Amino acid sequence: MSIVLNSAAVTFAKKLIQDGKIKNDQGHWGQHNPDSGQENSFLEKHEMEEYANWHLGIDKSKGADTKGRYHFPYGDFKTVHRDGLIAAKERAAQQGYHDIEKAADELLEQLEKKAAK
Repeated sequence: MSIVLNSAAVTFAKKLIQDGKIKNDQGHWGQHNPDSGQENSFLEKHEMEEYANWHLGIDKSKGADTKGRYHFPYGDFKTVHRDGLIAAKERAAQQGYHDIEKAADELLEQLEKKAAK
């Protein structure tokens, strides 16, 4: 499995953070990460491209119209979550996806600066 950075998702996340659509939560990402039911509900109302914007990684070996193509979620389809970015950064580091790790770290820094204002 070769996962690449989803640069469109990074741009999308930056815009959300600039607009203040953030959760500076201190909890565990498992408490906020959308489950498959929430993902399916989102996809009933939105295109797969919009779903992709909520994931920092893309597995190009999977079909563009499948949820399995998208990895490293960071938000709940409304806001960028601090703990989502931390989880994405840590998992990317563990799995050797350094470009995704770096992007998550930069987004995390941007979110923390915005939250401090």
